[in-house]
Amino acid sequence: MNEQQLTELQEKLNYIFNDPNLLIKSLTHSSYANEKMKSSSESNERLEFLGDSLLGMTVALLIYNNKPNLTEGKMTKLRAELICERSLATIALELNLGSYLLLSRGEENGGGRNRPSMIADAFEAVLAAVYLDGGYKPVERLISAFFVPLMNSPIHSYSDYKTVLQELVQVKPGQTLVYDKTGEYGPDHNKLFTVEVKLNGKTVGTGSGKSKKSAEQEAAKTAIELMSS
Repeated sequence: MNEQQLTELQEKLNYIFNDPNLLIKSLTHSSYANEKMKSSSESNERLEFLGDSLLGMTVALLIYNNKPNLTEGKMTKLRAELICERSLATIALELNLGSYLLLSRGEENGGGRNRPSMIADAFEAVLAAVYLDGGYKPVERLISAFFVPLMNSPIHSYSDYKTVLQELVQVKPGQTLVYDKTGEYGPDHNKLFTVEVKLNGKTVGTGSGKSKKSAEQEAAKTAIELMSS
């Protein structure tokens, strides 16, 4: 990464680093560190870990302060929507973050610069770099600039509970969600379906609806509420 690129990205972030090496580290993928025979600590993985926690806490505060009428369950759902990989990758694309990444030749040739998971992780690492360089206030300003408009977007209509539940459980690896139809009642023109959603084989929510799909959504909603209580 050259000086022009460093300056350009700092202007986009509206933050000038006291230690530009922190910004460079936040954009250094582990494949690049390995290829250059550097320690894994020279990659952005540890920064990503810290940035994830900063993001979760700050977005929770933004929701609490900006959405006073939301219930706890809806706050949990909105936070999951806002900090999911899709949202983070969208912000990373706005910053054109992929163009600044330091990647191995293999990742470069494999399209790593445009891979949603990679640029989303890099965004979290950048947040951590800002925090370590300048403290909490600048990272709070940066997160607010991106997430307050997103939070007020009409796309967050609290409808796709299945997606949100999936994103909530994916925080821990190896989690498995399964939806089982447990009942189907009534005549063909007025059926009622019942569904259980199971997390690693244990029932975590139940729901009913006029279709199997709506019953699954209701079960996911119940599970989110129980997990938030």
